[in-house]
Amino acid sequence: MVSNFITTLGEMFSYTFIVRAFIVGSLVSICAALLGVSLVLKRYSMIGDGLSHVGFGTLSLATALNVAPLTVSIPIVIAAAFLLLRLSENSKIKGDAAIALISTSSLAIGVVIISQTTGMNTDVCNYLFGSILAMSKTDVHLSIVLSITVLTLFIVFYNKLFAITFDETFAKATGVKTGVYNMLIAFLTAITIVLGMRMMGAMLISSLIIFPALTSMRLLKKFKSVTVCSAILSIVCFFIGIFISYVKATPTGASVVMINIIAFLLFWGINILTKERVIINYHFRFSYALKRIFIRSKKL
Repeated sequence: MVSNFITTLGEMFSYTFIVRAFIVGSLVSICAALLGVSLVLKRYSMIGDGLSHVGFGTLSLATALNVAPLTVSIPIVIAAAFLLLRLSENSKIKGDAAIALISTSSLAIGVVIISQTTGMNTDVCNYLFGSILAMSKTDVHLSIVLSITVLTLFIVFYNKLFAITFDETFAKATGVKTGVYNMLIAFLTAITIVLGMRMMGAMLISSLIIFPALTSMRLLKKFKSVTVCSAILSIVCFFIGIFISYVKATPTGASVVMINIIAFLLFWGINILTKERVIINYHFRFSYALKRIFIRSKKL
């Protein structure tokens, strides 16, 4: 069984497009997981879903103009991320309403553009649900550079991001420029969304942000431990997902999401069992203490 696994693994990585997808997917998974912890704790997790819809609209525009998708998508999605943040903080249109407004508008614009140009073809399905065949050499090189940039900025500004995640008001009172670092989170999220869309698709990319963070939080409580666990879990789930996709010929994005769901349910189950064990131990010790007190009182 082990030899079959190793043989299949060697066969899988003999294909250049899978190697490209694995490299980019691993980097994007790490970026998404790290940012996901802050986004989930700040209740901005749905911003990923909104930006992915904006990304679909920009990819449709790039296809219609016959230009490189990433060169069009990245600046527009970053601008949309800043706009969403501003709307959430300063406008009467708050949070989820602002995300719904921008995401549905972008999706509708994208569908109209495609229907009037290339039509609803296979490329549209690739944009919506992802395709590892969509990664070109240029995409891979640009994705690696941008992913390393995201990771570097996250590590450099880790303490500031930690501060605004848990207590933004206190951080602001101590002199931290919270607006700048919120913009930084939005900027990094926008880049990560655009990089991951080509492979995971507009409908599924937000799962890379939400699932690893929520899964890690089932068992861990410290910010650093949750962040590290999320990154490791995200890479493991991506690897298993892409392997299953190759063996069973299932869509890559959907396979990765399914593995993330299984991991979430597993961590949730362990959390419930752990709590039940603590409660049982507590009741056992309490009953034992009462019994000892009762025996001593009888002796007296």
